[in-house]
Amino acid sequence: MSVTLKGTVGASAAALLASSATLVCCVLPAVMVSLGAGAVLVGLVSAVPQLIWLSEHKLLVFSVAGGMLVISGVMLRHASYLPCPTEPDAARACMRLRRVSGVLFWGAAVGYAIGAAFVWVVPVLMR
Repeated sequence: MSVTLKGTVGASAAALLASSATLVCCVLPAVMVSLGAGAVLVGLVSAVPQLIWLSEHKLLVFSVAGGMLVISGVMLRHASYLPCPTEPDAARACMRLRRVSGVLFWGAAVGYAIGAAFVWVVPVLMR
């Protein structure tokens, strides 16, 4: 296994973490208020005031998450051309890392898309 292939798992996990921030900043408050859980949201913001910062800096949060997705995608694309070892155990580990990286990347992409939809598409549709 090469260091590049192992790095794709880390990059994909970082992209997933950054995309999760988009869900926390934008989707969580909208869903909680829509469900009538505004008081719960106030309690959550009281307990974790950093949520306000995330909401105030949506463009930065989405820019960082988008950048992480691009970096992760480029690394995954590059790693897809790397050969796996011929030793059976190492080849299985190589394929497992590729699958894990792909699942993390696509999970991050879906989370990013959902967050973006709640920030930019849903408000336009609600007008």
